[in-house]
Amino acid sequence: MSKEMLVYQSIAQAVADHGVETMFGLMGDANLFMVDSFVRECERRFVPVAHENSAVLMALAYAHVAGRVGVATVTHGPALTNCVTALTEGARGHVPMVLLAGDTPVSNPRHLQSIDQRELVKTTGAGFEQVRTPDTVCMDIERAFYRAQVERRPIVLNMPADFMWQQTEHVVRVLDVFTAPGGVAEGDTLDNAIGMIASARRPLILAGAGAVHAREQLIRLADRLEAPLATTLKAKGLFSGHPSNIDIFGTLSTPAAYDLIAQSDCIVCFGTALHDFTTDRGKLMKDKRIVQIDIEPTAIGGGLHPDAALVADAGLTAETILYWLDEAEIPGSGFTRDLDLGTLTAHPVGPNRTAEGCVNYVQSLERLEQALPSDRVLVTDGGRFMTEVWCRISAPDPQSFVVTANFGSIGLGLQEAIGAAVAAPDRPVVVFTGDGGFMMGGINEFNTAVRLGLDLIVIVANDSAYGAEHIQFLDRQMDPSLTEFHWPSFAQVATSLGGQGYEVRSLEQLDAALDAFEGRKGPVLIELHLDPHDVPRMRI
Repeated sequence: MSKEMLVYQSIAQAVADHGVETMFGLMGDANLFMVDSFVRECERRFVPVAHENSAVLMALAYAHVAGRVGVATVTHGPALTNCVTALTEGARGHVPMVLLAGDTPVSNPRHLQSIDQRELVKTTGAGFEQVRTPDTVCMDIERAFYRAQVERRPIVLNMPADFMWQQTEHVVRVLDVFTAPGGVAEGDTLDNAIGMIASARRPLILAGAGAVHAREQLIRLADRLEAPLATTLKAKGLFSGHPSNIDIFGTLSTPAAYDLIAQSDCIVCFGTALHDFTTDRGKLMKDKRIVQIDIEPTAIGGGLHPDAALVADAGLTAETILYWLDEAEIPGSGFTRDLDLGTLTAHPVGPNRTAEGCVNYVQSLERLEQALPSDRVLVTDGGRFMTEVWCRISAPDPQSFVVTANFGSIGLGLQEAIGAAVAAPDRPVVVFTGDGGFMMGGINEFNTAVRLGLDLIVIVANDSAYGAEHIQFLDRQMDPSLTEFHWPSFAQVATSLGGQGYEVRSLEQLDAALDAFEGRKGPVLIELHLDPHDVPRMRI
C-alpha cells in the first residue's frame, strides 16, 4: 500500500513505521514540520530539550535502558555541530540510535548555516545517511535504522530542508533484521582454549558488555569450574547475588579482589575488549593464560594478545566449553571453595579528614547505597567523583546502569538520566554528577525533567572545583586556585527550576534530606558540599 503525502509527513510516518514511540529533539527550520506531524498525525511523543547535544544524549540512554533504537532530531548547521560530543559518546559506547538532522536547502549553497555535514559527522565515528530525493525517503530511513542496529552506533540521517514540502509516495519499508548473530566456536582453537581452561588450577570468568545476554550460561560454567565471577564496568551488576561474584575486575576492584585476580592462572574473557582500565594496563593479565571470546572481531587483540581467541557468541561458547568439560570429566578447580565474599567485595572507607562545613564523600556514598531506591536505574556523569560511585553504588543489572564516560567528557549525565527516565517511567532514576558537570550540561536540562514530571534523583558532588585538575596542582605543590569556583547554591537553583533541592554539609543533613524526599513528586537534587582536598582520587 502506498499513499501520497508531503516529505515531512512521510519522514514522520516512516519513523513511526519502525515502532518509534518517543523522539527527543529541538525544532528548527528543517525539522519543525516533521516533528509536528510525528506528534499530531502519528500520535507519538516528542520530548523537547534545551540544547541539541541533550537530545542525542537522551536518545542514547533511552536506547540503552529500553533496549531499542533511540531517535533524536535537530535542525542544520550549528544545531548539528552542537551534537558532536554526544555523537562521539554514542559511537564510542556502541549505542544504536538515529539522529534526524536537517540540512540547508540544496538549492542554496551559500546559506548562512551551510556546512559539510557529512564530513562533520565522520569525525565523531557516527555513520551518515543522506535523504537522496523526495522519492527515496522511506528507503533512506529504512537504511538508517538498519545500520544503527547492525553497526551499533549513531546514524545521522541528513534531510535537506527544501525537500520537506514536496510530494512523495509513502510506502511502508521496514527491514526485518536479526541483530544478534550467534557463532559457535569449533576447531583447533576451541580445543586449545578448552585445554587451557581444563588444566587451570585457579580459573576466573570475566564478562563484559558483549556478554550481558549470557548470564545464566556463564554462571553454569563458573559453577562447574568453581571459578570466581567478575565483570567489566559496563557489565556491572550482571552477577549480583551470586556467591562467587567478586564484582568489577581491574582498577575498580577491592584490594582483596585485586589480589585474588593476581592469584588466578587462567582468565576466560567473554564479551570484553580488555580495556587498559580492566587489565590495569596489562598488569592483571601477566603470567596468565588468557582466553578471549567475542562476537566482534575488532574487540580481540586490541589491548593485549590472548592465548586463544574465539570470534563467537558468549553464551553458545560457554555452553560448548561446559559440554566438553563434562564429556572429559574434568573436576572442579576448588578455587571458590574458601572465598570470603564479604572481604572480596567490601571497599575500605578510610579515615575522615573532611574540613568543617563539608560532608565526607565516601561515608555519604555508603549511606546513599542503603537509602536510595533498590530498583533504581543508575546513571553517572564523568569527573573525579565517578570511580567511587562505580565502586560503592550498586545497580540491579547492566541495563539499569548508564555510564557516560565513553568519550571521557563531563556534563553528559543529567541529560542521559532524563532519557533513562523516559525509557523506564515506573522506576526511579539516580544520577551522580559533579559541580562542573552540572553547570556544563545539567543545569540547562533540570527544568526539562521538571516539565516531564520525572522521578529523578540528582546527587551533585560539589567540591567547588574542577577536581581532577585541582589534585594535579596539589600533586606538584602548585597553587590550585584557578581550578576553584564559587558556584551558586545548586539546591536553591533546583528549587527555583521547579524541583526540590537539599543542601548537605553533614551526615545528619544527608539523613534529613533522605527522609524528606521519601514522598517526592518530581525531580529532587541533593547537593553534597565536599572538601576538594579530601575527595578520593580517581581509580583509573
